[in-house]
Parts: sequence; structure tokens; C-alpha cells
Amino acid sequence: MIQTVKKMRDEHKVLGGDEIEGTPQMFIGAAANPFADPFEYRVIRLAKKAAAGVDFIQTQCIYDMDKFERFMKMTRDRGLHEKIFILAGVTPLKSVGMAKYMKEKVAGMEVPDEIIERMRKAGKEKAREEGLNICGEQIQRLRRIPGVHGIHLMAIEWEDAVHGIVERAGLLPRPEVN
Repeated sequence: MIQTVKKMRDEHKVLGGDEIEGTPQMFIGAAANPFADPFEYRVIRLAKKAAAGVDFIQTQCIYDMDKFERFMKMTRDRGLHEKIFILAGVTPLKSVGMAKYMKEKVAGMEVPDEIIERMRKAGKEKAREEGLNICGEQIQRLRRIPGVHGIHLMAIEWEDAVHGIVERAGLLPRPEVN
């Protein structure tokens, strides 16, 4: 699919070779899960997407920052960070139950025990606040990883949390653009 869209955008042709008119300008994106098994193949799959013509990648939610840093090192070792923009996926946790669910039930998702323990210690009353703190800390750390070009913030059914996350991540005040 990526190759087909790239051919349409860049060559103004469909896959069969017929010319098309009025092709839209597109920034081609795809998803990547840095944590699915086997881990060593994740960067190979990313390289295939880059070769097909993807411009940017949005990753699965990241909770295991150490493993994501290893993934990004492998990405840099192949020079992929210079070919595609990588947006790291972050999702705030609302509860210890959500953290456990993500770890146990969502394929390819890794939530370290330390994160689950932080959410547990926060208790029911302060769990959401702790989830926002963790998310802000993750964004700060992601900003320091070479090759990460931005974040993909997924505040699933919790859109009003975005301002607090951005604030905790140190991204306020927003820069003025003329």
C-alpha cells in the first residue's frame, strides 16, 4: 500500500502504470510496534516501510523506555532516523487496572512492573494524577532520544488531560510563531 501511494504521489501513476491527474500532496505514514516479538525484527520491518516510501512512523504506546531506547539505537545504526520521521506513542494511564490490562491483554505492549507499582502506590484517588506524571516524564525522556522527531499523544477517552500532560512535559508556554 505504501509503495502504491508513493507511486501515485511521486510519479502520478497507479500501480498498473496508468497516468493520473491531480494527485494530492501526501505525507505518507505508517505504524510500528517496537515491542512485538521477535524484538530483533522490529527494525527490519521498519526498514522495509522506509524502503517502500513511508515519510513518518507513529509507534505503539511506549511504557518500557529502556527497551524503546534499544530499538532507537538499532534504528540509528541502520540510518533509518535520517530517512523517516519517528513519532513516539504515549498514552497516559488512568489506573493500575489499565496498566495491568495493557501489560497482560494488549499484544506487543510492554508495561514495566515499576510503572504498575507506581500506579498501585498512588492509590485509586491519585492514580490519574500519577498517570499524568508518568506520561510527562516519558515525554521528557523521549525528547532526549536521538532520532525521535516528536510524540503521538493518545489520551484515549481522556482528552481533557492533554493540557496537564503538555505542562508536565515542559512544553509550555508554546512558542510564538509568526
